[in-house]
Amino acid sequence: MRILGFLLKMTMLALLAHGAATGPKLDPPDVLPPAPGGQAWKLVWHDEFDGEKLDETKWEAPEHAVRDAWWVRKAVALDGKGHLVIRTFKEGDRYCDGGVRTLGKFQHTFGFYVARIRFQKHGGHWSAFWLWNRGMREAGPEDGPLRFEVDIVERPWLDDRVEHAVHWGPLGPGAKSVGQVARVPGVGEGWHTFAVLWTPDAYAFFVDGKETWRPRDVVVCQLPLYILLTDEIEFKGWAGDVRKTTLPDEFLTDYVRVYDLVDAATGKPVLKPKPLAK
Repeated sequence: MRILGFLLKMTMLALLAHGAATGPKLDPPDVLPPAPGGQAWKLVWHDEFDGEKLDETKWEAPEHAVRDAWWVRKAVALDGKGHLVIRTFKEGDRYCDGGVRTLGKFQHTFGFYVARIRFQKHGGHWSAFWLWNRGMREAGPEDGPLRFEVDIVERPWLDDRVEHAVHWGPLGPGAKSVGQVARVPGVGEGWHTFAVLWTPDAYAFFVDGKETWRPRDVVVCQLPLYILLTDEIEFKGWAGDVRKTTLPDEFLTDYVRVYDLVDAATGKPVLKPKPLAK
């Protein structure tokens, strides 16, 4: 019995060292960054896309023109197998795709945001998992509108490249951006996880549980952001010309999960906003 107790204790310590989370058991489980001593990861929001219909308490699927296409509600559906499907197709003379967002339903500051994704197969459009604050915020009379955008992953190419990016600053002149192309062998085949660890001091990006980028010299957002899963089309954009590709196409998401870093004893969040850098 003493040996069994020791083994159980060592197993728990190993799980904590690898960033195990408190909350419901999820399948598949996530690989989380190690939590500092006395802290733990807590699942605070998620959607496993079970059932037959998009959960409208968590997401909305807007309809409007986006770049050279139209986002339409019928481009977004659940497949009944636990996946969100965003389709790209042509309807008459119009190209259609779509997106979902948690605007007005879940807007959150800091944490570990992760999605399990299977990318589109053809060119001419690109899928993305990202965070945004609708493009502006009044920080103060002298600051003007500010935006923050965290592109956890975008895939406009059909090879092993994906891109991470961070955008911030005023709308229009003066806006700043940094990005990083990561090479992930086989990223166009099967399922892969993409994540960002967002703290008051930094962002760190992950693919399949491995850190791929930690940008420097960026202004880190201290404000709530909402989640988006989207597909976009430009006739002469970085993804190529959709008029020369094979449609229909689809972008699948198995789940989206958000974890907070909390005090292990009290369960309260430990990451607190700092004054927004000017």
